[in-house]
Amino acid sequence: MIYRETGRFSSTYAQDQAIFTIIQDRWFVLLVIVAAIFVVPVIANEYWLQAVMIPFLIFSLAAIGLNLLTGYCGQLSLGTGAFMAVGGYATYKITTNIPDINIFVVFILAGLIAAAVGLLFGLPSLRIKGFYLAVATLAAQFFILWLFNKVGWFINDNPSGTITAPPREVFGIMVTGPRATAETRYLVTLGIVIVFAFAAKNLVRGRLGRSWMAIRDMDVAAEIIGIRPLPTKLMAFAISSFYCGLAGAMMVFLWLGSAETEAFDIFLSFQILFMVIIGGLGSILGSFLGAAFITLVPIFLTNAPAMFNVQMATDIAKHIEEIIFGGLIVFFLIVEPNGLARLWQIVKEKLRRWPFPY
Repeated sequence: MIYRETGRFSSTYAQDQAIFTIIQDRWFVLLVIVAAIFVVPVIANEYWLQAVMIPFLIFSLAAIGLNLLTGYCGQLSLGTGAFMAVGGYATYKITTNIPDINIFVVFILAGLIAAAVGLLFGLPSLRIKGFYLAVATLAAQFFILWLFNKVGWFINDNPSGTITAPPREVFGIMVTGPRATAETRYLVTLGIVIVFAFAAKNLVRGRLGRSWMAIRDMDVAAEIIGIRPLPTKLMAFAISSFYCGLAGAMMVFLWLGSAETEAFDIFLSFQILFMVIIGGLGSILGSFLGAAFITLVPIFLTNAPAMFNVQMATDIAKHIEEIIFGGLIVFFLIVEPNGLARLWQIVKEKLRRWPFPY
């Protein structure tokens, strides 16, 4: 049995409370991180880094933020794109008005601003829930984007209505702007995602995470045992919006370079929600798996006709791609409603018993 828990004992509290208690999990995660840092920038070309890896990491961070709110706390939200827009526009305003501030500090400040906005729109969560709460967050989606379109202060009265990432250096290395290389932006994005993914993993394992899950399972019972619903829900909205705002800031400054409000429309909110549902609600790993599915499958379907030497019109190929993509989503939800993370758990359970059938 190459993957088992039998015979592994914890002699300290630190070992017992480790994120990965099984040594195979620790080695697997370590190998993935090492490969992502040292192997991917070497073997991947600029297209793969710019069009695949960087958006995959940014969407993973946004999916983690939504998963904290929806998967762990049970609060539906359709305003993810708006909170990402808050992070992107806040980063633009801070960098253009305070040029000397460190770009990483700007990212954190933008996330905090997004958290404050999420806190404001999370106030109705005490009185309404379910689809009614989703409609309230949908109102945030439309209101925030309308505000950025109508108030020129947010874009420094730029007549084009576009925000552009100014060049910024960290320790003499260009991190943002047109002169920043794809490898540098990828490594910066990867580092931020790793740090905050582990932070989210530790967060849901602590007291706050257990409170979120109690609210998700039955908020009345949670209140009876001493959990205060309003502060717990508002904290979920704030932290989720922080992650989404940070992802929005990285989306503009480390991926697109410039953006308009259309980049943060309702389609982006649904896209992040699909990542969470397909990857698995209440799973940090599921956020990465769902982001990988939504990011990589369309690219494969777009290049599939050329790979098999099939000639067809561009519009027909696009329609077929959308049909197949939608069919795959339905198929995975039927096969495993709990998401791709559950499939990975099933694989690990089978490995625990291998090579024995029972």
